[in-house]
Amino acid sequence: MRIRIAAAGDIHCSEEERSRLENAFLDADRGSDLILLAGDLTTYGEPEQAAVLADVTRAIETPIFAVLGNHDWHADRHEELVGALREGGIHLLERAAEVIEVNGLQVGIAGTKGFVGGFSDSLLPDFGEPLLRRVYAETSAEVSALDRGLRTIQDCPVRIVLLHYSPTTTTIEGERETIWAFLGSERLAGPIAEHKPDAVFHGHGHAGTFAGSIGDIPVFNVGAAVPVRDFWMFEFEAESGLVGEPEEAS
Repeated sequence: MRIRIAAAGDIHCSEEERSRLENAFLDADRGSDLILLAGDLTTYGEPEQAAVLADVTRAIETPIFAVLGNHDWHADRHEELVGALREGGIHLLERAAEVIEVNGLQVGIAGTKGFVGGFSDSLLPDFGEPLLRRVYAETSAEVSALDRGLRTIQDCPVRIVLLHYSPTTTTIEGERETIWAFLGSERLAGPIAEHKPDAVFHGHGHAGTFAGSIGDIPVFNVGAAVPVRDFWMFEFEAESGLVGEPEEAS
């Protein structure tokens, strides 16, 4: 059994983008069995912008799963935003995991926003000012949620991680190293390396690299390589995982 997944990040929806996104989602609907959105669903986190996206996705028959991004938190109107998105049929994963049957194949998706903290020698420590320690604690909660989610879906034939922030530098190469600490955290890679999902999708690093890895696990920055009018298509099979090369949606 084989399924096709359409993935995109950082679509930054607003009223001005309605027509473009309608066309993009119609293409994804026609060409895929599952749609994944890697955060930054709105431009400034306004519920009205989420309502535009809900209008776009309401008629889409293909199941849509998403996580939030930093833009979606900007207005600090989380509950209203989430309510509007779910009215459009979007399955929003916040430190959670879900299993869906697609073409007779069970697909497990572990989704959470992720957070900042840096990589290698620049990792933020759990030390010092209380405010910085709260940042560390927030990343810790995201890492723990990802671990729980991956344990929940461990028996699924296809297992996907969906994030906004990057778990590896391999997909943010191209960005200035001075901002890497704000693009993700290497700590997110721990549960991924342990549980070995079939693929990881994230966004956020717009000037980064499309394809990277954590060990032999493929990681895709679908916020860097995808113009917001398009999706990338990925094919997965039970036991084989990702097959073939990703291709742009037509």
